[in-house]
Amino acid sequence: MSGKLAGKVALISGASAGIGQASARALAREGAKLVLTARRQDRLDQLLDEVRALGSDGVAVVGDARDEATAVACVEAAKSQFGRLDILVANTGVGNYKNLVDTSLDDYVEMMDTNVRTTFLFARHAVPVMIAQKEGLVLMISSMAGVYGFPGEAVYCASKFAQVGFAQGLDKELRPHGIKVGTINPGGVKTEFALGKGRSEESVAQSAMLEAEDVAAAVLFACTQPKHSRIIQVQMRTMAEGLC
Repeated sequence: MSGKLAGKVALISGASAGIGQASARALAREGAKLVLTARRQDRLDQLLDEVRALGSDGVAVVGDARDEATAVACVEAAKSQFGRLDILVANTGVGNYKNLVDTSLDDYVEMMDTNVRTTFLFARHAVPVMIAQKEGLVLMISSMAGVYGFPGEAVYCASKFAQVGFAQGLDKELRPHGIKVGTINPGGVKTEFALGKGRSEESVAQSAMLEAEDVAAAVLFACTQPKHSRIIQVQMRTMAEGLC
């Protein structure tokens, strides 16, 4: 299959819905072979059917992204099925919009483990393959909450600021190996994200937030950037955002 990503292999975590799912379609259209992971087998199987219908190929690894074994299995699948790993899209994430005094330790642990631990685990096991190849891209799906603080989102902001700091450190650490590192920082997106934890299906549907496909377009842009340049951070907001 021809395309801007023909011959490339991409690993996408949190691929069963939202930004991860839209990104899988966008990369598959450009010829990337995919390793897709999430906890929902039926969603992954359906997405693989779509990927193959687009003329590409992929493999699914079902598992919890917070478990190191899932990251290891995904990287091994990339190597065994396709012989390489060029792109990591660390997309797994959760939100829970609460004031500090209403936020439990369990809430804190869930956000930190899902947003920060998973990013570390997938990067930790993908990067050695990229170092051996002397090239690669680590792309983290962060948030505008990783750039600005928002009320009722202090812990979520902390997790997303952590991703941005992690990316900035890795950018300097991995550039000598030919590896690019960047973040995509969208504002609100119309997905299943945080439903029942500060968002409702009705409020999301009626909003003017970004679409998952908008963010996937930015992911594709970062994945097809010129070899000699690197995209450090893409900040995204809806055109409907207030001017003051």
